[in-house]
Amino acid sequence: MLRGTGMGIRRTVAGMQIEEAVAGDIVARLKRARGQIDGVISMIENGRTCKDIVTQLAAASKAIDRAGFKVVANGIKQCANEDDSPMSSEELEKLFLSLA
Repeated sequence: MLRGTGMGIRRTVAGMQIEEAVAGDIVARLKRARGQIDGVISMIENGRTCKDIVTQLAAASKAIDRAGFKVVANGIKQCANEDDSPMSSEELEKLFLSLA
């Protein structure tokens, strides 16, 4: 769902309000990771070197991590202030560290 605010168009993602530009960046990072993972599968099937495979896996992992960090960075305040089930600082820390 898209909504206009003083801060620009926002999209509701998994119950969180995220600016449209940020949501687009997150999706682009995840699509890049999906392409890299498809590349890893192909590399394994074609017998590529361990070095090539690990390099590609590292790139995919980094893309996924960056997408996750962007979600957390843009949603942590909202998660902490949710009316129906606010999260404690310990729960927020656990959520953030789950990406590490």
